[in-house]
Amino acid sequence: MTYHVEFPGFGISFDISPAAFTIGTFSVYWYGIIVATGCILAITYCMNECKRCEIDEDKALNCIMGGLVCAIVGARLYYVVFRFDSFKGDLLSILNIHNGGLAIYGGLIGAVTGGMLIAKKQDMKLLSVMDIAVRGFLIGQGIGRWGNFVNQEAFGTQTDLPWRMVSENTGGVGVHPCFLYESLWCLLGFVLLHILSRKTKCFEGEMFYLYMVWYGFERMLVEGLRTDSLYLPFANIRVSQLISGVLFLTGITLLLIFSRKKKTE
Repeated sequence: MTYHVEFPGFGISFDISPAAFTIGTFSVYWYGIIVATGCILAITYCMNECKRCEIDEDKALNCIMGGLVCAIVGARLYYVVFRFDSFKGDLLSILNIHNGGLAIYGGLIGAVTGGMLIAKKQDMKLLSVMDIAVRGFLIGQGIGRWGNFVNQEAFGTQTDLPWRMVSENTGGVGVHPCFLYESLWCLLGFVLLHILSRKTKCFEGEMFYLYMVWYGFERMLVEGLRTDSLYLPFANIRVSQLISGVLFLTGITLLLIFSRKKKTE
């Protein structure tokens, strides 16, 4: 399948195919390549930061590998829970992740849970580990969202803005390129947190809390534009928008509490 994608406000148009190449009957998709690239860059950055911060690199790698496995499981379970009607007739199809159906919040929850459990078991400082990990998350999220672009998914409602996107999947109308909003926001967030980590003496957990505020704010707004949101089964509430709001408010609260504590020390 090939999509004809246009950004009419800029006079740009081209064709893209989700499949990068095929070996026999086996296809390798750009989505997987892009996500893997984001993961590799994120891991490389985090390992370098561990070395700079004198965190045991072998222990950190254990956290990363365990976190990745838990991220995949969490991303799939999150999606399945809120789309269970699509799977209850064939439970084995839950295992078919190559057909799509991974949710980023499930991945984040899985990665954080798995990584922190392993860090705790290895007697590592949890907040110090998370301060580095969240910068890696921003790299992975910023790059990984382009996989959604190649698949022509995760876009928003109709718009006439100059940067609107049009393709077969949008029904031939201009829509918000939500993948682009999140990608740029995450990459900008990474740059800002990286600079802050070099310029300022941060307290343990500060980067983690800033990530909660930064990402929670953006996702809370952009999720409201999405046309493929997962909803709570008992209410007309977007799950990711609700989680983002909680993340944003929790992050602000923790920043205020520990910033004041730092000033009084």
